[in-house]
Amino acid sequence: MTMQAKEMVKGIAKLASLPEVCVRVNEMVDDPRSSAADIGKVISRDTALTAQLLRMANSAFYNFPSKVSTISRAVTVVGERELRYLVLALSAVRTFSQIPVELINMASFWRHAVYCGVVARLVASHCHVLHAERLFVAGLLHDLGMLVMMNRVPEQEKIALAESESGTKTLNQAELDQFGFDHAEVGSVLLEQWNIPAALCETVACHHDISKAEEARLDAAIVHIANVIASRAELSDEDDGPVPEVDPKAWDLTGLNEDMLTQIAEEAAPMFAESWSLIQPIVRQA
Repeated sequence: MTMQAKEMVKGIAKLASLPEVCVRVNEMVDDPRSSAADIGKVISRDTALTAQLLRMANSAFYNFPSKVSTISRAVTVVGERELRYLVLALSAVRTFSQIPVELINMASFWRHAVYCGVVARLVASHCHVLHAERLFVAGLLHDLGMLVMMNRVPEQEKIALAESESGTKTLNQAELDQFGFDHAEVGSVLLEQWNIPAALCETVACHHDISKAEEARLDAAIVHIANVIASRAELSDEDDGPVPEVDPKAWDLTGLNEDMLTQIAEEAAPMFAESWSLIQPIVRQA
């Protein structure tokens, strides 16, 4: 990672620090001495997070046959590692919804992020990937670096955004030309500082250029495809710019093809509606 990206993240580190509950859960999941009950007790200290997690566990996102009424039960049925990712997702949305960013509509930003997360999870299931919750979180957080850059260097990022909106360059290419790094790298550096598993960091770093991925190449390809689907869904009939295209390497890695994207988008619609209803109140609290 370039030093410039690390310096940019360093400048926002105090603002963008995860809640203590999220940090503790992250540590406990990697500690074999911690039980589901122990993790449940820590999460339960945060009443808002507890309510959000229980709503998620009882949504169509999981479609469990019986009601999940306690966090310790949620840890058991969802799984410790999967719940770690959900705690991270909800905590990150809460953290960044409180950071001043003037260049973007935050509701629109998080709508794209949630849709990308839902689609990534569906693409992962089509690829028969186990524990697909991590792909929901990778999709949800794939553009987190944009918010860092909009906060730290708003005028320069504004130029990059203008270039991307004119259709002359993609946003990440405009950022690379201007800074020498892009929002994907910045987001990955921030996740590293949060002590998030390396595979998720690499997925975020490489979702625009999956050839750079080493350990998480399939995950990066899945988020890349999800991002293309989400970006296409936001195009209106009046848009005359280039339509986002899937990197052929992503088709090779996933075994999917262009014809399957419509089906995946149709499957995503109801899941997105429910997932957004869970995330939107957190965004509104800003």
